[in-house]
Amino acid sequence: MQPVRWGILSTARIGRTKVVPGMLKSPLCAIAAVASRNEASAQDMAREFGIPKAYGSYEALLADPDIEAIYNPLPNHLHVPLTLMAAAAGKHVLCEKPIAITAQEAEQLKEASSKVIIAEAFMVRHHPQWQHARSLIREGAIGEARAIQVFFSYFNADPSNIRNMADIGGGGLLDIGCYAVVAGRYFFEAEPIRVMALEDLDPILRIDRTTSALMDFGAGRQVTFTVSTQLVPHQRVQIFGTKGRIEIEIPFNAPPDQPTRIFLDEGAVPGSRSARAIEFPAIDQYQLQGEAFSRIVRGAEPPGDDLDDALANMRILDALRRSTKSLTWEAI
Repeated sequence: MQPVRWGILSTARIGRTKVVPGMLKSPLCAIAAVASRNEASAQDMAREFGIPKAYGSYEALLADPDIEAIYNPLPNHLHVPLTLMAAAAGKHVLCEKPIAITAQEAEQLKEASSKVIIAEAFMVRHHPQWQHARSLIREGAIGEARAIQVFFSYFNADPSNIRNMADIGGGGLLDIGCYAVVAGRYFFEAEPIRVMALEDLDPILRIDRTTSALMDFGAGRQVTFTVSTQLVPHQRVQIFGTKGRIEIEIPFNAPPDQPTRIFLDEGAVPGSRSARAIEFPAIDQYQLQGEAFSRIVRGAEPPGDDLDDALANMRILDALRRSTKSLTWEAI
């Protein structure tokens, strides 16, 4: 198949350090242009990666008839506006998570999604370690899966960082709590009925720096998680069943150049001594994500329910935020 010609909106760090390098590894993805409101910045990134075109505005890139698909890693408050602009220009859009700040805002994308493909960039679902873990659950390797625990943290108290700006969608729940929500939905293959959350606000930045939550998936299935932007960096996903558990060692920032592992443990010996490691070769989940989207654009794979999935995730995030104010269960 012919590679899809991609345009990159902005020189954002995640694009520059992870997504673009991953996509450049693939014969299915051709990075044809990059845009920034600072043309010098766009030119610098174009030189770094050998990208043919650099634009000094997003509008100029979207007007380029050679571009077929857009990757949108802009700050959260610009996800919907620029995705709508790209769709109006006839470009398919892979938008960074979260796809919007609220579900109501994300609803604006529904009409556009009937004309172009719009998807949320959750690269983790493309990694073999996630896919194999779900296969083990489906096969009954841990019995009946009933509980999932997620922890994800990093430390960033820089007030100039977009993740710490409350008025443009900053804070831990939107930035990384969305991964915990996706983990529960992906491994249970179900939607939560109700949620409850507790947050700790930074007194100066006014963003949620630590948020913990409980999500009720019904039939005895529960997800608990803690995410934080001001704790020591750590991440882990554990899935507990009636006969065993699965632990994903590096669930979110899986290194592209090193093997990854999950552990299958029947619990025969305390202290995880009975856990068996399952290793996966080094692979770039951002490459896999770009390839999957490109195949859909080319018609090599049928389009999924990507926008509906993104909307479902946003409704859960909205309910979690409501719960931090109501201090009680919130229905989805």
